[in-house]
Amino acid sequence: MKKLLLLTAVAGLFAFSSVNAQVIKSPKLSVGADFGFPIGDASEGTDFAFGGSLQYQHPVAENLLLTGSAGYLNFKGKDFDFGGVTVKGGNVGVIPVKAGARYYFGENFFVNGELGAGFSTEKGGSTAFIYAPGAGVEFEVSDKSSVELGARYEGHSVSGGTASFIGLRAAFNFGI
Repeated sequence: MKKLLLLTAVAGLFAFSSVNAQVIKSPKLSVGADFGFPIGDASEGTDFAFGGSLQYQHPVAENLLLTGSAGYLNFKGKDFDFGGVTVKGGNVGVIPVKAGARYYFGENFFVNGELGAGFSTEKGGSTAFIYAPGAGVEFEVSDKSSVELGARYEGHSVSGGTASFIGLRAAFNFGI
């Protein structure tokens, strides 16, 4: 019985120790679809957001990448105030430009954080400071490509307040 218990413990230790962080050796480019679900004060002005993004990922350590991203988000819904501009009908376009880092732990899981600016596409709109911590999972589909699913909290701070949302991103990554 003791031998069986010892063998089980060694097998369990081997199984958990074989889960390594993902090793990224070359840069990646990611194309994704983004969805946002406003929370807090932002939920009073809009129901949801959708758009797309492009992200560059550059490895700097075994499981750490620096990221740079840009995209477009369209906030739909009710009357919405963004940077002092009230838009009737609730359509507000934002071009987020962010930089940050992504850290892989385990086989496919990552945490990330980005900071940047959100440029309003509305006449008279202002630029917002963006902060976005998040997490996700990535599944390899070939040697140089993968599919990614991620979630984040994103805040857009402008004079007068912060518009926040829970963001979801589905993306296709390919090595370059």
